Amino acid sequence: MRAFLLSVVLFIAFTSVNAQTPATPIRQDTTAKLDTIAPPKYVNQGKIAGKKAVYRSLIFPGLGQIYNYGLVVDDVKAGRTEGKRIGQKLYIIGKIGAIYAGGTILVMSYLDNNRNYKLFLQELQYRQLNNNNPDPNNGLGQYDTNGLTVAKNIYKRNREVVIISLLGLYGLNVLDAYVTARLKFFNVDDTLSLKLSPTIINSNTMYGFSNAAPALKLTLKL
Repeated sequence: MRAFLLSVVLFIAFTSVNAQTPATPIRQDTTAKLDTIAPPKYVNQGKIAGKKAVYRSLIFPGLGQIYNYGLVVDDVKAGRTEGKRIGQKLYIIGKIGAIYAGGTILVMSYLDNNRNYKLFLQELQYRQLNNNNPDPNNGLGQYDTNGLTVAKNIYKRNREVVIISLLGLYGLNVLDAYVTARLKFFNVDDTLSLKLSPTIINSNTMYGFSNAAPALKLTLKL
């Protein structure tokens, strides 16, 4: 009996000692975290600059070109380009001047055609109400009804053409600002090359004959 009790006590003591022994800590796998780190996202600077130039040109004609001029000035100040880019600056300034000069001419043409259209229209309306008698205050007594109608239609058509031209100039202003901003960040590295070499083109006919013709082959390497 004593031997049995002694063995029970020793068994309990042995198990308690093993329970108090610290377990070996499990090392965490750090490579999994490293694999989940996303690579840096590519930022298309040309696309961003193009959007900014478009928004500015839509707000007011010429602001997109002024923005592109600022990009050139920033490159010169930061030393990213050689020289002061005087020619490029003058080119952008010239486009701004052309936009405003063309817009001014078109607006003046619109005002002139609109004024003459209303003048001939009023003369026609006056004659319809006064037995085809000319208006003494209008200064168009030398025209007959047919001439007044033709002149009125011409000025009306010219006015519409000027409006379309103004819209075209506005759209061209936006397009120019966008293309210039995109090309500002367009980079062609040394891996791009063009190769032009002579070659021969064989053309098979329906009778089985083969005709060889000289040609040029253009190879583009990206």
